[in-house]
Amino acid sequence: MVALLLGLSVGSRAELVIDITQGVDATIPIAVVPFAQPWRGGTADSGIDQVISADLSRSGWFALLPAESMLERPFQSANVDYRDWRLLNVEAIVVGRVELTGPDLFDVRFELLDTVRGERLLGARYSAVSAAELRRLGHYIADQVFEQLTGVKGVFSTRIAYVTSKPGRYQLQVADIDGRNPVGVLASPEPVLSPAWSHDGDHLAYVAFEHGRPGIYRQEVATGNREKLTEFDGINGAPAWSPDGRELAITLSKAGSPDLYLYNLSDGLLTRLTSHYAIETEPAWSPDGRFIYYTSDRGGRPQIYRIARQGGASERITVDMGPYNARPSVSADGKYLAVVNSQGDGNYRIGLVDLEQSHMTLLSDGRLDESPSFAPNGRLIIYTKTRGNDELLAVISIDAKVRQQLALQQASVREPAWSPFVR
Repeated sequence: MVALLLGLSVGSRAELVIDITQGVDATIPIAVVPFAQPWRGGTADSGIDQVISADLSRSGWFALLPAESMLERPFQSANVDYRDWRLLNVEAIVVGRVELTGPDLFDVRFELLDTVRGERLLGARYSAVSAAELRRLGHYIADQVFEQLTGVKGVFSTRIAYVTSKPGRYQLQVADIDGRNPVGVLASPEPVLSPAWSHDGDHLAYVAFEHGRPGIYRQEVATGNREKLTEFDGINGAPAWSPDGRELAITLSKAGSPDLYLYNLSDGLLTRLTSHYAIETEPAWSPDGRFIYYTSDRGGRPQIYRIARQGGASERITVDMGPYNARPSVSADGKYLAVVNSQGDGNYRIGLVDLEQSHMTLLSDGRLDESPSFAPNGRLIIYTKTRGNDELLAVISIDAKVRQQLALQQASVREPAWSPFVR
């Protein structure tokens, strides 16, 4: 029996534990000064500055100055002595203030300062912030700081969906990208597969089994409202949302061999895209919605192909890139594919395909790495990594300089899907 877990926190024991294994070569020295809290008489723990610090540190791009090493703890630019921070070799600082303005309501201000030039880079004020929203606001501020200092859009406010498994129990969960606030979406004694986010981040599509029969479902994350979309005989698998949210590309074998179909979410109309005796599966849309990349073994071994959304002839993408390429994920700018690659040596690793140059670079170094999913900024990839007998999640940057691992105690975790940017 499948159980919906609407809004049910799965507890602190189920939080993903993040281990940063590698960062960029030249990190940016930065300090996040503990935010002032006047109603508490100083800089007591508000949590928001810790969220910002943890996000920036975990990114692998920054070297954080410990609070105990700070010579001063200003809360606004007017109180900053830039010379003190330059003595500590800090290039940027974040200062801020949290004020209680009503029952469970706060006013939050922050500034990002360049200590080398002695100038304010950005700042903002947020009013009527509830205590429950402080952590999310911390992620949002970290996103702004990250983008200002690196030129890359931050993803700290995004979420990940993933599947945990223990013997006889599978659970689809959603968590913040730092592993906190995990929420159970679905629990089942049978496998849950292929979670995929809608373009607006409000829904998940996935494959679940009921009484041994696979079906494709759509579920609203906030409310838990769930709808079965397909349950044909044979394979019902690999749902992928179109960029406009109107269709799913899916794999069905109701006519014989597995082929690609488009499922219209407004009326349930099916349009068949491929018709081949081979296995055609794992669709992934181009950002402009014009093409669908997918895995097919029509050439004898799994490789990546591309077909127009209107159908027609398929084009092989992974040529001279090894005997095995599968499970494509497309970057937000449409320039890259993340794939599972094998060079025939028994190892399966994450490869990055440059579509313009028709060139692949191997990123990961595990023996069984799979299920890649691009971050919405196109700079990071999350995937499943096997370590010994355990399955965990790993994150790697497209230049392979930043690496993280996300493990879950007492359960395997797999099938990650990175959400779009939140609104």
